[in-house]
Parts: sequence; structure tokens; C-alpha cells
Amino acid sequence: MRLKSLTLVAASAALLAPTTSPAVTAPHRLPEEPPARSEGGVRAADLLARVRHCRPVSRGRYRPDAGARATIPVCELRGAVFWKADMDIDCDGRPTARCNRRTDPQFSPAAAYAQSDGRRLDAERLPYVVLPAPSRIWDPGAHGVGGGSVAAVVYRGRVQYAVVGDTGPRDLIGEASYATARRLGIPADPLGGGVRSGVTYIVFKHARVDALEDHAATVARGERLVRRLLDGTPPQNR
Repeated sequence: MRLKSLTLVAASAALLAPTTSPAVTAPHRLPEEPPARSEGGVRAADLLARVRHCRPVSRGRYRPDAGARATIPVCELRGAVFWKADMDIDCDGRPTARCNRRTDPQFSPAAAYAQSDGRRLDAERLPYVVLPAPSRIWDPGAHGVGGGSVAAVVYRGRVQYAVVGDTGPRDLIGEASYATARRLGIPADPLGGGVRSGVTYIVFKHARVDALEDHAATVARGERLVRRLLDGTPPQNR
């Protein structure tokens, strides 16, 4: 929900640029990102076929960004809810090399939920998605969805498992952590990253992991839940 423009930043940089050539120094390079890939053995096309039709569970619709039209409903499946939206980048939580006050002016040192040991979530490394805060539009908790809920995020043929790790504004939807975007091949820069459309978020009801930071457990649980969703078998809460 935080698509930010770099236009003003670039303009300011141009005005402040020195008139003489500065000394050339070797730039500091962060470790290279691993290539984007689909996670698990479920095909994205099979998941998208399952969410082709929407049975709205929300009473209204959400905006993808502040000032945009409200066009996005939350839909219901057996054992899950889903929505199709954009993806804005959430860097909130533990400060890291790519998620901090310098890289993200809207950075917050705390997400809505924490690790099992009480430490802050690491948005740079932990795939998580953001839920809208409860409102008259939709109350996630009333449908068995909240912090630690297992999710599957689909984008351009890739599937990424994640947990619910943060909450956002009541009327906006379509946001995930830096790590979620990076693993899906979406530009993850909190200032100018994200994508305007084409992302499907599937969040499973009454299916939470105890340790949000345990991504391996999230993937294993997500694989079982997705296969049950595709097979049409009743969901299990364990």
C-alpha cells in the first residue's frame, strides 16, 4: 500500500550534484539476490484455476493504494480466503541492510506480530503477507485468519509460501514483505519496488504456525493445505 515515487528523490539529487567530478570510490555491494523460483511442488496454474471465480466474503471492496478506486473483494474458498491485487513492499520489523530508515522512509521497527522468541520479524529474509486491519469491510479474525496464518502467494507462474506477519490500513490490501517480493521476482526496493497487479494471495483459515520465523514449517504446512485445496478434500486444522 506504499507505492512511492522516486521522481522527487532523483530531482533533488540532480540539484545537489557537485559541479566537479568527485573522486571515484568502489561502491559498497550487498550480497547478490538468489534467482526467483517457485516454492514447493504445486503448479501456479493449478492454483490460479482454483481461484478463477470469486465468492465475496468481504462486505465491500479494498483499494490497492491510497486514493485509488476500491475494486478488490476478499473471496472465499473451502478452507481459505483469497484476493487478487497489487504488491507493495513491507520492510517493517528488524532493521537490516535492505530494510531500515535509510532505505525506507516509512520504516517501522515493529510489525504487528513477532517471532516465537519475542524478537522482531525480519522482512528482508522472512516471506510474510500483510492483512488489512479489521473493519466494516472485512474482519479477518472472524474467518479464522490472523497472525501466523499460512498463505500461498502466486505471481507469473511462481508460488511462494508465507505467513501473515503484519497488518495495514483498514481500507487497503495488497502488501507483502521484502522477502516475499524478492522470491517471486518482484522488484523489492521499498521505495520504488512492487508491482501494480497480477498477484494472488491465498490465506488458509484456522491454519497457523507457532513460530512465524520457521519458514520450513510454513512451506511444509502450505504444501499440505494447497494439495487439499486442489483435491477438494476437507481442510484440517493441523
